[in-house]
Amino acid sequence: MLRFESYTRPETPEEALELLRSDRRATVVGGMMWLRLADRTVPLGIDLSRCGLDHIEETEDAFVIGAMVTLGQMERHEALSRATAGVLSEAVSGIVGTQFRNLATVGGSVWSRMGFSDVICALLALDTEVELAGAGRMPLIPFVERGAGRDVLTHVIVRKHRYRAAFASMRPAATDFSALNAAAGLWRGSWHVAVGARPQKAQALTGGERLPLREGYSPTELASVLSAAADLSFGSDLRGTEAWRRAVAPELVRRTLAAAHAKEA
Repeated sequence: MLRFESYTRPETPEEALELLRSDRRATVVGGMMWLRLADRTVPLGIDLSRCGLDHIEETEDAFVIGAMVTLGQMERHEALSRATAGVLSEAVSGIVGTQFRNLATVGGSVWSRMGFSDVICALLALDTEVELAGAGRMPLIPFVERGAGRDVLTHVIVRKHRYRAAFASMRPAATDFSALNAAAGLWRGSWHVAVGARPQKAQALTGGERLPLREGYSPTELASVLSAAADLSFGSDLRGTEAWRRAVAPELVRRTLAAAHAKEA
């Protein structure tokens, strides 16, 4: 059972950050879907529910998603779904069940960087940044790779483009965690592909300084990406073996790219 010696609900992210840094054992509380399963006592629980982070704002060039927005809110947000070719809705719709998605938060999903996260895999295929109360904005990829230390995640920012994007996963059962997942997004003339649930956290495979995959890629270029997918680091757990993941990953990437291709930008 999770126990708190002290529990507080600050009014601003800045106040939450100050409290977090005042005690190295303090913990930020979001939807409490995974944290509550821990068997420990936390000296200070910091609840972000009063910080005004529970809505999605559309600006001229981006969607700004508050950390306390639930996965259900994100799944049902029509404008965000249209703007991202439905990839976020596809990624979220298979997570456990409706009741769970109406409580689990985007911030909790992104901050934890769990290996099985469908949300992070899908966001890596888009032009995504995170905003932190202390460090400010940074691209999602370095955040996923290195984390952000003692900070408070306040927003996830998805930049607007004419996306073609898709998400796919393999699961032992419909409501189970992903045994392997992949997402692909086309923007600014190149494909951004990510593979997750390896069972390590999702990793960007193409785009930026990584392996290039242009919009009109050739069979040879596609083969290089599929080979790179097979060469990722994989491991074994209860949901799949390393050998199974290595064999399936290239085909899952191929199918995800095909599904994204079939959508209209």
